[in-house]
Amino acid sequence: MTEAQYNQGIMVKDGLWYAFGLLLVAAAVWALTGFVWLIVPPLLLALFALWFFRDPERSIPQGAGLIVSPADGIVTEAEWVETTLGSRLRVSIFLNVFDVHVNRVPVSGTVTVVDYREGAFLNAGRAVSAIENEQTMIVIKNAECEVAFKQIAGLIARRIICNLKVGDKVERGQRMGMIKFGSRCDVLIPAEADLKVSVGKRVTGGLTVLATLPSADGGE
Repeated sequence: MTEAQYNQGIMVKDGLWYAFGLLLVAAAVWALTGFVWLIVPPLLLALFALWFFRDPERSIPQGAGLIVSPADGIVTEAEWVETTLGSRLRVSIFLNVFDVHVNRVPVSGTVTVVDYREGAFLNAGRAVSAIENEQTMIVIKNAECEVAFKQIAGLIARRIICNLKVGDKVERGQRMGMIKFGSRCDVLIPAEADLKVSVGKRVTGGLTVLATLPSADGGE
């Protein structure tokens, strides 16, 4: 899928297909039974599909050294982790079924890694889900930093959509895919960055600044 397919400003078009299918179910049930109360569940589900796949416009923060959230949700972890590239700050964001699920790019740069891995569908609120669950890891590099983030499936989420490929040039806040029906995003931030969020904070994809690099704060 291309970024343009997510640049709707209203909703991801998948929502229309889900809603249309559920409306057909409601019509069939009505035609076969004539019972109004039987069509209420598919009608409610159709409305939920339209709402779930909403894709609001966002005013992306401008300025050097800003790392924005790739997802809407609640910060559940903000801690140091060791990687093959050294120490990193990991910010984990849990998306419940009521959050906007369109994901966005945290920094401008060039995509250097897109790594999809099959896995389990454990509760995305558990730390182990970052290792064992189905996920896609994306790494973006620019002149200032290298940022990695993961789209992680959850207990209900069963489909990860990533429309990026290695070599793509991306802009901060650009739509890049989604995880359907509840999930988690982990962001690995350079150790020298100044963290701007804490556990329990609600963040907004493409809008909330997770961290700033020293250059953005007037450092060296």
